[in-house]
Amino acid sequence: MTSELPGQDLLDQALFEEAAKKSGLVWVRGAGASAARALWHVWHEGAVCLVGGGPGEQPLEGLVDGGTAEVTVRSKDKGGRLVTFPATVSELPAGSEEWEAAVAELKGKRLNAPDGEQMPARWARECRVLRLAPAGSAVPLPAGSLAERPVATPATTRMPIPAGLPRLLSKRRKHKERRG
Repeated sequence: MTSELPGQDLLDQALFEEAAKKSGLVWVRGAGASAARALWHVWHEGAVCLVGGGPGEQPLEGLVDGGTAEVTVRSKDKGGRLVTFPATVSELPAGSEEWEAAVAELKGKRLNAPDGEQMPARWARECRVLRLAPAGSAVPLPAGSLAERPVATPATTRMPIPAGLPRLLSKRRKHKERRG
């Protein structure tokens, strides 16, 4: 892509890198995907690296080797959008030098892994490691909101209250009234 200003590509690359290094999440929309998805990542050797697609890992729907994606980086402290850029997607072959280097970085960022040190072997068997390399200039920020309905999920936090809770709360109220 051509840039309007000399050195704009270098400025964009520096912006993508700095923003991605400081953020724990990126929003990624693969070509043809209906919605962007929040994914944890690492910035490694000039690109966003992701792992997922296997049991217990983040979904990588719409991200195919040789395809394109749109990556939006959010602010770590406020959560607002910092920059959006187009990216080319490449799947790293398990066991290759690139794969080993990316997995070494990703392994340190993976929280609550069930298998600890066996994680890279499981990723090699069951998951995909993707590299999303910037493929152009920053996309201008939209004027309006891009709020979307959350992706459907069976997960829920709403559960019935425990049977003894009303009795426990009424005892606390009575105790406060006596002291007050």
